[in-house]
Amino acid sequence: QVHLVESGGGLVQPGGSLRLHCEASERIDNFKSMGWYRQVPGKEREFVASFTVRSVTSYAESVKGRFSISRDNAQNTPVLQMNNLKTKDTDVYYCHADAVRVAVDYSVTPSDYWGQGTQVTVSS
Repeated sequence: QVHLVESGGGLVQPGGSLRLHCEASERIDNFKSMGWYRQVPGKEREFVASFTVRSVTSYAESVKGRFSISRDNAQNTPVLQMNNLKTKDTDVYYCHADAVRVAVDYSVTPSDYWGQGTQVTVSS
């Protein structure tokens, strides 16, 4: 299986910025979409931002105008630029890939890949 590892989280003051990166153990060449989710302990994981294989981007209403998702061409993984961070953005952020795995016999299997998460804390 492909393993994803997030990085770039940390502690920032309100109004600050962070850039989250996602490294894959293997390059993901076949996917439907890639993006970022976040989760507070005890709550459901929520969508933050994503892009499709056709480069169509989507954002949660709460982050529009502040966050920007892009594709790391070398890693072929999502990068999340977070600006004007707010206290409510404090969460564990997870990298996600809605991918498909092609076997040697060319059979296709849908595969969801998740990282272990990186902590983002916004506090004064």
